[in-house]
Amino acid sequence: MASRYDCTDPDGLLTGMRLARAALGRGELVVVPTDTVYGVAADAFSATAVQRLLDAKGRTRQSPPPVLIPGPPTLEALATEIPQQVRDLVDEFWPGGLTVILRAQPSLDWDLGETRGTVALRMPDSRIALELLQEVGPLAVSSANSTGDPAAMDVDQAESMLGDGVSVYLDGGPLAVHDGFAASTGSTIVDATGLSTGGKLTIVRHGVIADEDIVRVVGADLVT
Repeated sequence: MASRYDCTDPDGLLTGMRLARAALGRGELVVVPTDTVYGVAADAFSATAVQRLLDAKGRTRQSPPPVLIPGPPTLEALATEIPQQVRDLVDEFWPGGLTVILRAQPSLDWDLGETRGTVALRMPDSRIALELLQEVGPLAVSSANSTGDPAAMDVDQAESMLGDGVSVYLDGGPLAVHDGFAASTGSTIVDATGLSTGGKLTIVRHGVIADEDIVRVVGADLVT
C-alpha cells in the first residue's frame, strides 16, 4: 500500500524523504512535487524502475522520460556536445521550467527507452525535488498522471491516477498554475542536438518558458 507524507510539516518531510530514498533504492516509484506539475520519479539508472514508470503511465519505450538533475554540474556528467547556446539557456532558466535535449554520454549505464542516444535534462525549481535529487542523484521523472489525462497539480490527483503503483507520495501541497496560463503547464522542451552539427535549436513543446524568451537568449536565426 502506498504511503503519503505531508512535506509542508518538518517531521513529515524528514520521514517522507527517508522513505522516498529507500523506495527509489529498491527500484520503486515516488511522486514528488516540481515547480510545474507533480511528477512520478524512478531511479534513472535502474532499467526495471524506468519500465515501472512507463507502465504506470501507460507509455511505451518510444516515449522515454526526461531526467531531473540537481544542478548544471550533472549536465556535464550526463550530456556531451553542450553548445554555448545551451549553457546560456541554463544560466537564464535553471532552476526552472526548461528541459533541454542533448546527446547523452555514451558511457552511461542506463536504459530510458528508445532515446536514440539523447537525454532530456532539467533542473527543477522545487525545494523538495532538489533536496531529493541532491540525495539520490538523477531521477527519471514524468508528469504524475495516466497518459492522456491532465497533469496532477496536487497529491490527490496523482494518487487517484497512479494508486498503489507508487510506493511513496511526497505531498508539497497544491501547485499554483504559472502566471499567464489558464491550466497546468509542463516545462518547455527544446532539442539542442542540431546546434552541435551546424543546425538549429528546435522547440519541441511549448511550456512555461515562452518561445520569445528562448529566442531572446539563443537568437532568432538559431531557433525553429
